[in-house]
Amino acid sequence: MPRKARIDAPGALHHIIARGIEGRKIFISNRDRDDFIDRLEAILPDTQTDCYAWALMPNHFHLLLRTGVVPLAMVMRRLLTGYAIAFNYRHNRHGHLFQNRYKSILCQEETYLMELVRYIHLNPFRGGIVAEYDQLDRYLYCGHCVVLGKQNQSWQNSDYILRIFSKTIATARNHYKAFVRKGIDHGRRPDLVGGGLVRSAGGWTAVKEMRQAGFKQKADERILGDGDFVNDVLRKADEHFERKYQIKQSGTDLNAVIRRAASLFDVEPEELLGIRRSEKATSARSLACYWANRELGVSQSVLAKDFGISQPTVSLSVKQGERIAKDEAYVLIESKT
Repeated sequence: MPRKARIDAPGALHHIIARGIEGRKIFISNRDRDDFIDRLEAILPDTQTDCYAWALMPNHFHLLLRTGVVPLAMVMRRLLTGYAIAFNYRHNRHGHLFQNRYKSILCQEETYLMELVRYIHLNPFRGGIVAEYDQLDRYLYCGHCVVLGKQNQSWQNSDYILRIFSKTIATARNHYKAFVRKGIDHGRRPDLVGGGLVRSAGGWTAVKEMRQAGFKQKADERILGDGDFVNDVLRKADEHFERKYQIKQSGTDLNAVIRRAASLFDVEPEELLGIRRSEKATSARSLACYWANRELGVSQSVLAKDFGISQPTVSLSVKQGERIAKDEAYVLIESKT
């Protein structure tokens, strides 16, 4: 049976797990780990992808990411491909480094965010990399020490996690550390490493109880969340797929996107590419960048080259274009109904 397509959307929370092929190590030395972290530092801010938790284990890693302006697939392709090439060069090896596709589980934030942060940050302790829980405070290859202020990683959004516990940083860190410590008694939590009905419900016992009560819940192995959340995610995914299909069938390309955006602001398409732009042309360019990136899947680096602007400017334009599209109810392809 073919694998289902990944589900993603701006703002979606994903638990990412990638393992070495045949269970082999993907991190042999601290140089490997530092290289991986350097890549996160370059890629996540560039794509406006938030990271709330992470842990590097010898033969796999965990990331808890929120999709930004670039689809998760593009973020992970940059990360894994670049790291694998560098790893093979350092260790004089060839071939695949990672096992199959990385696993990405789209998670319901209200229920699972903090449980996942705790689970991921306890991995080095459960895996025996650190012998005592308190030693985890200073283990450099896990986001736990960053939340506690023992290490600085600008690409990790620790503030978002700390604000859940308290407005005062010191108090928040104490509560966070106590919360993570309590997770030791919860065991390895296999329910947090995948989606589907059993994991979302918390195990077979809970599923049986729901069935006995006559309660049916929608489930999907790609999603960790309750039935309403799963239904909402799948509905939006279907709408996104239908929109992609319509765009593909219409033969829309980047030039068509530029013409469409220009017409909405009553400017000439060439004005979007010029050095000097009116306020209307700048707004039209932002809308074009948004549609090209999100609807056509054109990378921001390609857009930067085509529009003659920097990649950070493209990122800002995509965000501005998204606001314009929502505020004005602009669509790339007009409905025929």
